[in-house]
Amino acid sequence: MKVLTSFVAALTAVVCLAATMAAAQSPATSAADAERAKQQQQRQLTQPLNNQPLWSEVRSGAPQTTTVVGRETNVLIQPEGQTWRAARTPLMAIGGWLVVLAVVGLAVFYAWRGKLDYEHKGRERVIERFSPMDRYAHWLLAITWVTLAITGLILSIGKTVLLPLVGYTLFSWLAMASKGLHNFIGPVLIVAIPFLFVRFIRDNGIGVDDFKWFINIMGYFKGHEHPSGRFNAGEKVVFWIMLVVLSTTLVVTGLILVFPNFNQTRSTMQLANVVHMSAAYIAIALACVHIYLGTIGMTNAYRAMRYGYVDESWAKHHHLRWYEDVVAGRARQKLVQPEEAARAEGDAAASIRQRTA
Repeated sequence: MKVLTSFVAALTAVVCLAATMAAAQSPATSAADAERAKQQQQRQLTQPLNNQPLWSEVRSGAPQTTTVVGRETNVLIQPEGQTWRAARTPLMAIGGWLVVLAVVGLAVFYAWRGKLDYEHKGRERVIERFSPMDRYAHWLLAITWVTLAITGLILSIGKTVLLPLVGYTLFSWLAMASKGLHNFIGPVLIVAIPFLFVRFIRDNGIGVDDFKWFINIMGYFKGHEHPSGRFNAGEKVVFWIMLVVLSTTLVVTGLILVFPNFNQTRSTMQLANVVHMSAAYIAIALACVHIYLGTIGMTNAYRAMRYGYVDESWAKHHHLRWYEDVVAGRARQKLVQPEEAARAEGDAAASIRQRTA
């Protein structure tokens, strides 16, 4: 009898303990929660895998209870994520067409206008437009930036443009290589942008002549542009908008995306992604214009950044105010004979002597 009484007492204790633990684990902390839980259980029985009340609660984004420590670990599904995914596709399409429009527009302009040339007077003195350190800063940023632009385009619109052309195997390799290059080369901009900024900020101040240059911008394309300093207003737009604003934005948002271990929320990552893509597409379109004018679009523009020197006629035609300052001794740059430039620069500047002979 004592044994039976002890067994009943132990069984009662176990049942009470189990009931207490079940109550402690129950998500229903109020009558309303208990009613919702009951409705969800009934819905699962009557309509399996179609438990709308349950998924509505999950998709609400309301914080729940979890033992995992961290930001947003108590939110199973973030509803704004669907909005972000839906917004990315049209944004990439608009950005892609913007780049295409820039390239096609420049091709049409080149077919119509050809190179922006100037009247060269034969053998004449030259000016060191860009010092070696200026060129190092420029090419460090240029090579890094172009690499990031190409890999970024592959990652964003490559699936739409390249995949149908090259197939899944080659595109998968391109995408993987682009992702690695983009993520590892991107931080180089942290050094390249301030380096170029420090080298060129002195001659990129905004003045009255810059507004006049824009008012007379058609003269730029017709061969009689408005006088400007070492850099004209168009080049200053590239400096302030593309370098200072857009490229800095790309660095900040890129770091947020590449290093998610800084405890960013999902909404922060999504916003950074949208801003990063928008800034990148605008910057790439501007870069297309800059690269065009610095290579095939303008006679001897590439030589200036490659070897550092321009002749007097080029300086007088494109940057009259700067040329006048050089002649008057007010500028840091000086007029020298081609032979002196060649001796200073070595073999790289020897082409100047040949060109002006």
